[in-house]
Amino acid sequence: MRKLAPCVLFSALLLVGTDSFPAAGKISAEEIMPQANGLNWLIQTSDTTAGLRGVSAVDSQVAWASGSQGTFLKTTDGGKTWVPGNVPGAENMDFRDIQAFDQDTAFLLSIGRPAKIYKTGDGGKTWEESYSNDTEGIFLDAFAFFDKDNAIVVGDPMEGRFMVLVTSDGGQSWEEIPFAERPEAISGEGAFAASGTCLTVLGKNDAWFCTGGPAARVFHSRDRGRTWTMVHSPLASGKASSGGFSLVFMNEKDGVMVGGDYQDEPAALGNAAVSHDGGKTWELVETRRPSGFRECVAPVPGTKPLMLVAAGPSGSDYSLDLGKTWTAVQGPAGFHSVSFSKVDGSGWAVGRNGLIAKFVYKK
Repeated sequence: MRKLAPCVLFSALLLVGTDSFPAAGKISAEEIMPQANGLNWLIQTSDTTAGLRGVSAVDSQVAWASGSQGTFLKTTDGGKTWVPGNVPGAENMDFRDIQAFDQDTAFLLSIGRPAKIYKTGDGGKTWEESYSNDTEGIFLDAFAFFDKDNAIVVGDPMEGRFMVLVTSDGGQSWEEIPFAERPEAISGEGAFAASGTCLTVLGKNDAWFCTGGPAARVFHSRDRGRTWTMVHSPLASGKASSGGFSLVFMNEKDGVMVGGDYQDEPAALGNAAVSHDGGKTWELVETRRPSGFRECVAPVPGTKPLMLVAAGPSGSDYSLDLGKTWTAVQGPAGFHSVSFSKVDGSGWAVGRNGLIAKFVYKK
């Protein structure tokens, strides 16, 4: 979100001089955070103090992360070791989103001007710039991949309409959706580039993204971003710092969205909603809400009943009933994003000052 400045303020308020969480190098590797419900966060050594907001879990051994100062990281041994790197020439860029397909192939999205998308096919040894936009006001928020060939990007409004990009050639090139076909924004409205998950996709064609500011709205496309419909959500709104921050759909009907107000991290009000009709309507979670402002929500594939995990700067929570009720997970503060592998359910969370933690649970 640019005009509201949430994305910029996130960097200014949370990443520059205000983080209270210890640097990763000061945390013992593989420190267990035990609790009675069998869920644990296993803190791992990242060897970086960059603010991390992007994470992509491939399987139990391979995961990637990304963040400020042009930083990316990769593990190929389940997180026992993380190897950080920097994209040459991108030292001042903030990679708020990352998508990895294996230990060799990954994409990075840089939010601000110039907005860029990079791709590596050799495990991060080299990076190819596949999209660059230096237009005044450009601010990309997130991307999401339908498959290895097709993906969509959403950015903050420019001249009153949200920026939308698509690719159908595996990210080799990106097409800007014509201006007249982009979804219209309310004055001051934008999406939050807090975790790379304000945008989500399902199946071959469906995409949703959530917004904040004067209204917390949800936009839905059934044709990979070519046309859009819009509904209002009941999440907290009315402030530049409030709204929907992350959403996910488990199937064509059941969806969950989280958010709140990032200037009031402990507040557990207006921070979660559920949909059971494909996002046409949303119901606010009134009782047993997530225990604070949440920037990311993700399902844990393979769990029965399906587990959802929501994470934010003040902590994390899980749900076993499609988001209707939530229980706090004991563990570190400072998370921004979380990702779980579609292959085996392995997952990691990332956050402030290089924080990385693996999610441990009984399968």
